[in-house]
Amino acid sequence: MSKASGVMSDQTLLDRTFWVALILKGLDGALEIIGGVLLVLVSPAQLGQLARFLTQHEISEDRHDLIANALLHVTSGLTGGATLFGAIYLLLHGLVKVVLVLAILKNKLWAYPWMVAFLVAFILYQGYQLIVGFSWGLVLLTAFDIFIVVLTIREYGNLRRRSLGKDRNAVPATAEPRK
Repeated sequence: MSKASGVMSDQTLLDRTFWVALILKGLDGALEIIGGVLLVLVSPAQLGQLARFLTQHEISEDRHDLIANALLHVTSGLTGGATLFGAIYLLLHGLVKVVLVLAILKNKLWAYPWMVAFLVAFILYQGYQLIVGFSWGLVLLTAFDIFIVVLTIREYGNLRRRSLGKDRNAVPATAEPRK
């Protein structure tokens, strides 16, 4: 990668992996914002109709299709309150992700600990959800979040060491004598 893109070419594979994972997290946050907005604009009945439309072909071929039936089951039980909760959750979760990712991309040191704290809180929540109802998708998401926490802590340490090194190598300002 070039200096012009803001990323140095002497980065390790872990450094590049961090930046790719971070961008994926930001895109995920943007999709959550879009999903939250859609949940605000679309009623539970409309979501049910959409699910029936989207799964109609699959169900006609295989009445026992796991994903199609799960989607129909979830949308058939939606209430206005559940949809509103989902919308607020997605909007807040997505917004926080996007803000933190953008701040980290701009090398704002304050964002790194906040990103770690935010992800750890959601890892704990996801752990609770795994205990309540196991899901391989949630296991993979949690593993990805743990991986990003480890990489974020590593990158934060590297960035702090580089910034401290610059401060130590800086020439101290000399005081002007009073006249």
